[in-house]
Amino acid sequence: MDNNDILIRLRYALDIKDTDLVEIFRLGGIEMTKEEVFDLFRKPKYDSDEETESDIDEAEDTEAAVKCSNFMLESFLNGFIIFKRGIRETAADSSEKPALAIRNNKSVNNVLLKKLKIALALSSEDMLEILALAGVVITKGELSAVFRKEGHKNYKECGDRYARNFLKGLAIRYRK
Repeated sequence: MDNNDILIRLRYALDIKDTDLVEIFRLGGIEMTKEEVFDLFRKPKYDSDEETESDIDEAEDTEAAVKCSNFMLESFLNGFIIFKRGIRETAADSSEKPALAIRNNKSVNNVLLKKLKIALALSSEDMLEILALAGVVITKGELSAVFRKEGHKNYKECGDRYARNFLKGLAIRYRK
């Protein structure tokens, strides 16, 4: 699952409106227009052997597709936390931004689950229920291994299957 796919699934699951998307990116530190945000949600055109008239029309639409970087995804998730929970009250002297948690493509899913847990104020039991809605049953210990810091002896990388099913469970729970 790439970052654009994560954004698309998250937007669908939580029914995030267009104006809210722009606001969430702004809160995360990225100024984007509605059109720029829409470019993130367009599917890139894959090469095919034959071109038809509909392919040419689609090419005009998909040429503007923008690949979502790890920085953009993390900024969106940070903005989503602020959007849902409000600005965090910190000491007056700490005006620096938090360090980026997504260090490589392997940690994207772990950070996604951590930040969604914070933004939606979910407990571990809530997360297990959401995964169960999508047909995935894991233990509380397996879930806590996903939330551990990278490099910890019990850290477990979250695969695409768990992230995809968590987003599917969110859609089932929030789009009733």
